[in-house]
Amino acid sequence: MLNQHPSVFEELKKVDALVDARNEPEMVTERLPFTVRVVRSEEDILKAVAVRHSAYARHVPVFAQGLREPEDDDLKPNVAIMLAESKLDGSPLGTVRVQINHDRPLNMESSVELPSWLRQSTIADARRLGVVGGGAGRMVKMILFKALFQYWANNGVDWAVVAARPPLNRTYEKLMFSDVLDGGTFIPHPREHNVPHQVLAFEIATAKERWTAANHPLLTFMSYTHHPDIDVGQPVAFGPAKSKFTPRAGDDERNAIRQTAL
Repeated sequence: MLNQHPSVFEELKKVDALVDARNEPEMVTERLPFTVRVVRSEEDILKAVAVRHSAYARHVPVFAQGLREPEDDDLKPNVAIMLAESKLDGSPLGTVRVQINHDRPLNMESSVELPSWLRQSTIADARRLGVVGGGAGRMVKMILFKALFQYWANNGVDWAVVAARPPLNRTYEKLMFSDVLDGGTFIPHPREHNVPHQVLAFEIATAKERWTAANHPLLTFMSYTHHPDIDVGQPVAFGPAKSKFTPRAGDDERNAIRQTAL
């Protein structure tokens, strides 16, 4: 019987893998002056609403008038709201809301018809991104983006799909999101007072591979820096409905208004 020897091609692949492993940067740990987590209580969501309203008031003040209170979408199933809080005093520094299409289409699909290859996938969006102003806000925004990617990956999302108004759309483009509609089309978004938005998508599973191939300036930050202050929680169990928030004692009026099913 002939001996079976690995092919030269297979041996070269093993060598390439070893070289790649040696060239891969070491993971470093970086602490932040703030934390990012998924909201769990009434107090959390009111903090998120406060920083959201403040951020939108700086850019779209008329639209911001309708963001003083929690929106219906904040309390729906398969929705998570992330909150960045100062370690110094607990003040809210930023927020973003995520929806996964496990039980219904993404909200944006009421305004735009996504390609079938997206509709047939597990997709998620990111909406209502808002951060404090100044340099601190820019850092918080980048950490919120990283938290989004972790949340999407943890929950089995195939593609992230966003509808972003200028100039936020350029931030997503820098992260290598691509146009979903031909020609970089901007569409009026009824849920956003018909402000034109660009629809962009990103494949989650190939993020590190594509950032590496492009020698992306955020590769080390996104893939080789551990931020223990980001906590996106365990993967969401999409089962029977349960209470979304932990009620605060003695706050019956707000609980009655905002209590809902997850």
